[in-house]
Amino acid sequence: MKKSYLAKPGEIKPKWYVVDATDKVVGRLASDIAMILMGKHRPTYTPHVDTGDFVIVTNAEKVVFTGKKWEQKKYTWYTGYPGLRSETAAERREHKPEMILWDAVRRMLPKNRLARKMIRKLKIYAGPDHPHQSQQPIPIELGVKGKRKFRRLITV
Repeated sequence: MKKSYLAKPGEIKPKWYVVDATDKVVGRLASDIAMILMGKHRPTYTPHVDTGDFVIVTNAEKVVFTGKKWEQKKYTWYTGYPGLRSETAAERREHKPEMILWDAVRRMLPKNRLARKMIRKLKIYAGPDHPHQSQQPIPIELGVKGKRKFRRLITV
């Protein structure tokens, strides 16, 4: 009789990956990053345990949207005071370019306490530099259409 494997908290050592977001479509890149943060690229994936890895994204200011989304896409939020605040994607790119990708990834994660732990493992930087060289991140290519991207990541 074969038993299913369930990972225990702290049993899986997370890896660090670095992704260059230059000229990558936001949605495709965000879905690939969300899969790594959840740990679904591993054969030891367990839904109730955080088995994901850390992801460092550089050049977040150079991501692209398809179509006319820079002018048409609106981000809205509630501040606690009367009325909603909103801004377009182009306005957000000017003053907080990291938030475009961060919001896209956050909305692709599950809506629970575990997702809050997962999103903390995402490090996004607008420029090409990051302070995580001591973790020796592995460079990977994500956000590419029709490519088997996770085959190379699976090492148990």
